[in-house]
Amino acid sequence: EDFYRKEIEVDSSPSVLEILDTAGTEQFASMRDLYIKNGQGFILVYSLVNQQSFQDIKPMRDQIIRVKRYERVPMILVGNKVDLEGEREVSFGEGKALAEEWSCPFMETSAKNKASVDELFAEIVRQMNYAAQPNGDEPCCASCAIL
Repeated sequence: EDFYRKEIEVDSSPSVLEILDTAGTEQFASMRDLYIKNGQGFILVYSLVNQQSFQDIKPMRDQIIRVKRYERVPMILVGNKVDLEGEREVSFGEGKALAEEWSCPFMETSAKNKASVDELFAEIVRQMNYAAQPNGDEPCCASCAIL
């Protein structure tokens, strides 16, 4: 598991993301509930070139909902490695359908060539800010977990 800090500007407001990248590891699975409890937004990433990783993302989402105790958690489903289109095992339609089932946005990215990565972080910040200000309060600070 790796921790990162990322400073970005979203809709003319500065935001600092504190990112925990679990990379799907089970090494610290016992700590995951704590990370989820403290997280404000979640980016669920699977590999477009690995059907099993797409299946593995579903229990992670279930765990988030269980720990957070509500369905409307700021979350984005992401298919990564769009740069390896010729090796694709998960179609765009499969990812989009799952995101619609979960009522969350869906994106395809490439961490390797940074395709849509900035847009991804901007979108999770927007979701977290929206969730944090039901009465028009100030946007909150951002804490994000990538699972």
